[in-house]
Amino acid sequence: MINGNRSSEPRQMVGVGLNAGQHARILAVANQKGGVGKTTTTINLATALAAVGKRVLVVDLDPQGNASTGLGIDQSERQTNVYHVMIGEASLDAAILDTQVPGLSVVSSGVDLSGAEIELIEVENRLWRLKAALTGFLSRYDYIFIDCPPALGLLTVNALNAAHAVLVPMQCEFFALEGLSHLVRTIERIKTSYNPALEIQGIVLTMFDARNNLSDAVASDVREFFGAIVYDTVIPRNVRVSEAPSFGKPVLLYDVGCAGSQAYIHLASEVLKRERIVSSLNNDKTS
Repeated sequence: MINGNRSSEPRQMVGVGLNAGQHARILAVANQKGGVGKTTTTINLATALAAVGKRVLVVDLDPQGNASTGLGIDQSERQTNVYHVMIGEASLDAAILDTQVPGLSVVSSGVDLSGAEIELIEVENRLWRLKAALTGFLSRYDYIFIDCPPALGLLTVNALNAAHAVLVPMQCEFFALEGLSHLVRTIERIKTSYNPALEIQGIVLTMFDARNNLSDAVASDVREFFGAIVYDTVIPRNVRVSEAPSFGKPVLLYDVGCAGSQAYIHLASEVLKRERIVSSLNNDKTS
């Protein structure tokens, strides 16, 4: 049973959650195409930032719950999860769990979340549930990563409405280009209708195979079209990255010396540099 007023015409929430005086930078990690390294990027980038002293929260908004599993959260620990937050049965605080990584917390997911889109249809402010839930928690964290489901439905719209920016992992294969163009159009629609400040924080090329000419060709095409928003760091195909989730660990804990871990460390460094530029520009606008 959803707690919340019902209305056939949900109204937009104004001024909830992203006030200038609050600290956290909210990044939605999104791509409607599955299997592109979205969750892997979320948990390992979050881990790398926590390792350098940042306070990080991961919100697992994917009903598959892979980010929760990859951070070592057992099913028995997910009795209160993001589903209960979204439908109004629990506060965000009640759903936050510590992980094995100091400074990194997670709001876990569960299979019930797959039904949330149907349950939320008649709920007032259904597009703003996550943004409202984050209100009051932004001062606790430096970064909040929202791991979106591989679909452009109500859950992903909630994430995009709550976020300052979108981080897009993209697999180095031909069909990924078409999926990326669809996502960019969706982001533009969200900007126009709901969240005018939303921006693409960056595009991360994942599952890069140096032995495959197609990987080089796709990477070149993406860089030519999107320019500087594509990160220099590419995430290679790596067996250790694939193994780590089965041990409930980010690859940075599983094998910090492997090529995948080193790539995510370099990516974190790039992200921080880019975020410093964004922060400086925002300060200039408000001064």
